[in-house]
Amino acid sequence: MKYLDEYRDSAVAEKLLGAIRATVTRPWVIMEICGGQTHSIVRYGIDQLLPPEVELVHGPGCPVCVTALETIDRAHAIASRPEVILASFGDMLRVPGSRGDLLGLKAAGADVRVVYSPLDALKLARENREREVVFLGIGFETTAPANAMAVLQARREGLGNFSMLASHVLTPPAIASILQARENRVQAFLGPGHVCAITGLRAYDALCDRYRVPIVISGFEPVDLLDSILRAIRQLEAGRAEVENAYARMVSRDGSRAARAVIDQVFETVDRKWRGVGSIPKSGYRLRHEFAAHDAERRFQVENIGTRESTECISGLVLRGLKKPRECPAFGKSCTPLTPLGATMVSGEGACAAYYRYGLHHDDARVTA
Repeated sequence: MKYLDEYRDSAVAEKLLGAIRATVTRPWVIMEICGGQTHSIVRYGIDQLLPPEVELVHGPGCPVCVTALETIDRAHAIASRPEVILASFGDMLRVPGSRGDLLGLKAAGADVRVVYSPLDALKLARENREREVVFLGIGFETTAPANAMAVLQARREGLGNFSMLASHVLTPPAIASILQARENRVQAFLGPGHVCAITGLRAYDALCDRYRVPIVISGFEPVDLLDSILRAIRQLEAGRAEVENAYARMVSRDGSRAARAVIDQVFETVDRKWRGVGSIPKSGYRLRHEFAAHDAERRFQVENIGTRESTECISGLVLRGLKKPRECPAFGKSCTPLTPLGATMVSGEGACAAYYRYGLHHDDARVTA
């Protein structure tokens, strides 16, 4: 398949690995910032093919994983109301909250429905005028334009029974938070390709200038990732700290102006809690006040719901690149895809789920240090 097979070409991958081995002279720690990249790294064994001097750690790049526990509990409280239809992407239904997950609530009789886009939720609102339809809108900058358009469309159509529980998070503040932490080990980043297709690169220029770290915007296939790792190592070895676009077939310097415009129209930037990480200043979107009629958090008054995290789960340490999934005592034991303790085991992009899916929960599985 064109534009896919060539990025999985083993001969090209071996050349890139050879160049990495010839370039690296000392230990470096590189963090991939996207859950899709994490899964490709583990699926293709890229972390185990790299020379021992190069360590890959997994960042907070899975939107399901970092969605705050408070958001899950708010969705749970809203979905418990008899007049509500809660619409959500399927991967959110099994994320554990303080009071269980949405799938369990659905089994108990709540009207929780899986949708594949916010347009599906709008259709539910049109077809069920006597019910309140609430869409659980989460994600990074990548999904924000579609969610913003859904709110605009609801207002245009006068769908007063449609609202959104929005919990968008932003990548650059998360990178800054990692770099500011006293225990930080990360020396370079593989940047999020799909996010940058929306936002462009300017925010990453500022991060490189301030923190003196290389950021290489990467795709998701093996050749993409190896090329990006090589670029990062070349910068590290040369003492450079720049933004490089290694995903030019999808990402431009300015991103999508139209997408950014609709985001700015509907959302405002706020402080946001990240699950397992804590509150990060100016790291999220919420609906602007003029869209309060479609803001489920305001409409159902669920802002002050309290939460409690699992004491066994170390997903916060995994998301900050301080631990690997296998270092969690619960991993593969009390925490599995069927019995997840944290969102990193639930999501299709979670690091713990990736390690488990590709066999790294076995005692004899080899994992890089």
